[in-house]
Order: sequence, then C-alpha cells, then structure tokens
Amino acid sequence: MTRFPKLTPLLLSSALTLTLCYPAVHIANSQANDISIFSEMATAQPIYAKHGMVSSQEALASQIGVDILKQGGNAVDAAVAVAYALAVTLPRAGNIGGGGFMLVHIAEQNKTIAIDYRETAPAKAHKDIFLDKQGNAVDKLSREHGLAVGVPGTVMGMEVALTQYGTMTMAQVIKPAIKLAKEGILVTSDLSNSLAGLKTRITQWPSSAEIFYHADGSNYQVNELFKQPELAQSLSLIAQKGSKGFYQGKTAEKIVSAVKNAGGVMSLTDLANYKVVEREPVRGNYRGYEVVSMPPPSSGGIHIIEMLNVLEQFPIDKLGHNTADTLHLMAETMKYAYADRSEYLGDPDFVTVPVKQLTSKEYAKEIASKISINKTTPSSEIKPGKLAPYESDQTTHFSVIDKWGNAVANTYTLNFSYGSGLVAKGTGILLNNEMDDFSVKPGIPNGYGLIGGEANAVQGNKRPLSSMSPTMVMKDGKPFIVTGSPGGSRIITITLQMIMNIIDHNLNIAEATAAARMHHQWLPDFIWVEHTLNRDTISLLEAKGHKVKVQESIGSTQSIMMTEQGLFGASDPRRAGSAAIGY
Repeated sequence: MTRFPKLTPLLLSSALTLTLCYPAVHIANSQANDISIFSEMATAQPIYAKHGMVSSQEALASQIGVDILKQGGNAVDAAVAVAYALAVTLPRAGNIGGGGFMLVHIAEQNKTIAIDYRETAPAKAHKDIFLDKQGNAVDKLSREHGLAVGVPGTVMGMEVALTQYGTMTMAQVIKPAIKLAKEGILVTSDLSNSLAGLKTRITQWPSSAEIFYHADGSNYQVNELFKQPELAQSLSLIAQKGSKGFYQGKTAEKIVSAVKNAGGVMSLTDLANYKVVEREPVRGNYRGYEVVSMPPPSSGGIHIIEMLNVLEQFPIDKLGHNTADTLHLMAETMKYAYADRSEYLGDPDFVTVPVKQLTSKEYAKEIASKISINKTTPSSEIKPGKLAPYESDQTTHFSVIDKWGNAVANTYTLNFSYGSGLVAKGTGILLNNEMDDFSVKPGIPNGYGLIGGEANAVQGNKRPLSSMSPTMVMKDGKPFIVTGSPGGSRIITITLQMIMNIIDHNLNIAEATAAARMHHQWLPDFIWVEHTLNRDTISLLEAKGHKVKVQESIGSTQSIMMTEQGLFGASDPRRAGSAAIGY
C-alpha cells in the first residue's frame, strides 16, 4: 500500500510567486456572475427561467420535468419523472435496468443528501468470475453476457428519493413515461444513429432485436414512430406497486430468467435484497465557494475536491482560461488525483477510503509543491501501482431546480451504450453491464486500457467504483451551480472544468459548457483535448513535455446556475437532442 507523503509547507515555483487576495477574487467573480449574465462580452447565451428549470440530454424528458414543476411538484418529483422518461426516450443511457447517484438539496432544511442507488454484484459473484482457466480476463463475460449484469438500483433509488423528499405519488410522476412508451415517440437522429451503430451487439439478443429494429431487421429511421408496449407494462407495474413491481413478481422473474439464460448468476433473492444507501456528501471549499459532491463508491467527488484544493494554490484566473500554463497545471494535478484514485477508491462498505486525507488542504499543498510551471512530470514518476481504466462514457446526467430553491443533480447509467444490449424478454427493460466497472483482474490491462486495484475487486453484494459525479456548488449556503455529465473516467475532469470556468474565469453557464475541454488520467500518459483547443496552445503544452492527442468530444454537461436574477441553464451542444427548459 502506497502511503501518503509527509506533509510539508508549500513551496511554489518562482514562476508563480504572484500572490492573490482570494476573497477579493471571490467577490469580483460573484458580482460578475450575477450582473453580467447577458453581457455583450458573452460568446454563448444561457436559457433563462424565473421559477424552475430542467436540463437533460433529451428534450422530451426535460419538458416532462418542467410540466411536473408547473403542476406544483418539487425538484425531486420532477427528477423522478425525468429519470423514467429518459428510460423511454434515451434507451442507451436512461434506464430502469441500471443505477446511479442522486444529490438532493432541500432548501427549507438547508441540507444536501447523497442517494446511492448504484448496482450491486449478485451474491454469487466472486473475484475470479471473469477469468478463464488460465487466469486471463475474458472481456465478453463482463460486457455482453449474463455475468455482466449487476443488480439494478434505479427503481429503488427513485422510490426512496420520491418517498423521502418528493411530494407526489409514483403513479403521478411515472404517468408521462408510460404514455410515451405506450403511444410511441418519434425517432430522433440521435436515437436512429445510435441504434444503427450498435446493431451487431444489440441484435445478438433476439429479445432486444425485436424491440429496437423492424421485424424484417431494418433500422428505425428519423421521425418514425417507435413504441415500447412491454416497457410501458413494466412501468405500469411500478406505478401500481412501487419498487415491489420491479424487484418482486413477474418483472423480477423475467429479469432473473433472462440473466440466467445468458449465463449469469443473479437470483430473485439478489433483487429482493437490493438496498439504496443514503450517504453524507463529500464537501470542500474553493475560493470561497462550497463544493458538494458524491462520496464513494463514486470516485468523483473526492477527486474533484482534491484537484480544486491543489489548483487553489495557483493564480489560475491570472494565468487565463485554457492557456498552456493553466492547462499544464490542470494536467499535472489530474495525474496525482487519478494515481490516488487507482489505489484508494472502492465501495466504502467493503474497503476503507481515506476521504479526509485525500480532500485535505494540507495534502493538496504537498501535491502542489511538486508541480513545476515549466515542465511536466512523467506519470511513471508520480506513483507506481495499479492502473485506471477508460470507462464507458454512455451515461446521462440531468439537473433540476424548483421555485423553492430545492435542487437535484442526478447521474445514472447502463454502463456501455445500451448496457449489455440484453432486454429481459417480456419486460422491455435493457439490462446493464455494470459488472465491467469492477477491477476484472487488478493490475492487468483490459479493453479500455488499464484496470483498477484490489479495492475495486469483484465481490458479492459489492458496488463497483464509478466516476459519476453529480455536483453542486454552494454560494452563501444556497445552490449556485448544479451540474454533472456522462463521460466515464472523464466525468471528474469535466466537472472540475465547469467549476473552474465559472469561478476562476468568470464564464457564464453557457460559455462554461461550450468551452473546449481536456483530460488527463495519469495513465495512459497523455492529455486528451478536443479539436477546438487552439493549435498554438497544444504546441506550448508539447514544449513543456506533454504528449497531446486530439480526440473525440468530451462529455455532455447538463447545468443550471441559480442567481438573484433567476435561473440560467445550459445543455451541452456536444450531444444532439438535449435541452435546458424552464418556466
């Protein structure tokens, strides 16, 4: 086990002897964020609303959430309605056969709750379940097989959220999703393209092929009507019976049958025993703002705070937005955080996660003292050990704020796009392949690149590590930014950049969303950048010793900013069909 280094005072590089009065910066940024939302300097404009807002990756789902708010529902009521709607309209990531995390802020009590409805491993799962007789990892077993399916958490998660913090009944909030599934939706270009692109994987399961493709095997075209009557029936059982309509009875029996027929080990007992866990969020402070995010088994919140603590040691606003110096400092900081992630993070119910140490200001100062402004430190010199995977980015996030100031940040997933690709016959429910998020074989490379450590090894009833990071930034004790994103291991750095873009660089929520993004995760040792990043900046980063790769776009943030003037939202332009809608 690698130990934390002895904490020493921070010694900044001579190139960074510039000092800042951080409280003054905080005040200036706060005023700018409140006053100049629609300034003539802005290069992108957010959506404005006075009362409530929903930002999600699919426009129909966003509108359903706003309709619930208009009916008098609160942010949690709207969030549950959006979650079920996305299961119909965004089947590659929206789900009832997967799981995720929800962050809920209750304004009246001024408290924030983390709801963990992450999938769990079936009781019969074990450390070597995805290995062949020679001890080699078999990718198909953890991705396109019955063994890949974790016990779903979404239905129980939504019930707990609604029962504890909502005001409406399950029948009320799920009704719009049932209608969409029964009467059908018009196929969007996004849905059509994703189904066509993943046809080979999905059609290996006859139960899936008959739902997502025509009887003659042809693809659904844009603007064709797509109905899901079996999913409508499954949703109706939840409306009538609550979570028992999913975890017990006919639906549960069909799920278990599908999993076992596909070679899995999930049982009816696994479904009946599934539990949601309410956890205390992780909290940090960045230049006068409080950052609240998901605790383990999410690795996101801890490392967002760890990185912000390190970057707070540098005059980021003076160095400038997306300049080579700023991106260099961010990349170096990311390396240290992801190295820690590879070793210390796992399900807190099974392993001890050193949350206080990782999020301490003193530990951040120790990291900052090792960072040079002029050159990169090779990842191989930062910390040897187990390596972190590139995770599937087919997740989805949505954010909600209501007229009372309650807020929800929710990120959930099936893992891969369309999960395992397997629909439990007779249910219309796509099943996840979340078991692939465990360390299939600690320390051994998998198809994504590199795998995590022993803390995230497969074990019965355990929750796999995740990067999903629904996050809120608080100002004067109230939600100021509500955000999150899909993106696999990149979620953590995406959320970091959203926070920095607003607090350090004074961008409005739309500008912060549209800005070019970068990512470094320690290993592999390169900076991933979007093609919109300036070529000269890339050359300057290379001159500091970085290897830079221009790759596909990063993430799909769904964000809302709450100010005294009202709500300002932005849905990421990187994905088609998303929408921030308010009233």
